[in-house]
Amino acid sequence: MNLKNVAWLKISGVSGILAPIVAFTLISLAIASYPQFSWTENALSDLGVQEDVTAILFNSGLIIAGILALIFATGLFIFLREKMLGRIGAFVLILATMALIAIGVFPENVRPIHYYASVAFFVLFPISMLFIVATFSFTGKVKMGLFTFVVAMVVAVVWIEYFSTRFVSNDAIPETISALSASAWTIVVSFKMLKETSH
Repeated sequence: MNLKNVAWLKISGVSGILAPIVAFTLISLAIASYPQFSWTENALSDLGVQEDVTAILFNSGLIIAGILALIFATGLFIFLREKMLGRIGAFVLILATMALIAIGVFPENVRPIHYYASVAFFVLFPISMLFIVATFSFTGKVKMGLFTFVVAMVVAVVWIEYFSTRFVSNDAIPETISALSASAWTIVVSFKMLKETSH
């Protein structure tokens, strides 16, 4: 691996760690600034159309975190470059991060763009994971492959369960479970990228 790629992998790894921190910090502040928010009655995106600081915190959190996640995903493309399935998975993840940015750029009241961006993010992420599972498995990284598979299943199953049973009235809880799962995976892979570039 040349020095340019090593440098970009380090930047991507740091970005992958920062993305969830930025997202959850600003979303938590947005929730704190809007006392009417209900975990069972609201979608997280409802925060993006409130007045004053709430919408600014929420939308900027998604945009900044999305940009950092995009940098991470481009680094992942290099990290998994040896296998075609890895490159495909990373490319799908790049599309997912662009959808995340779009969710913040086009708030809930910008219809139907916001809806399409939200669906794209939550559909593309687990799809990218399935390609990456195969890549890790074929390269002997069985534990990473298993971990990636579990994350993909959690993200997919929580939405299948939500649409099947409507266990809550709105999307905030399944959105949060999906985001936490995706964040855990991103942080773990980011540390792995940083570890391998240090060798």
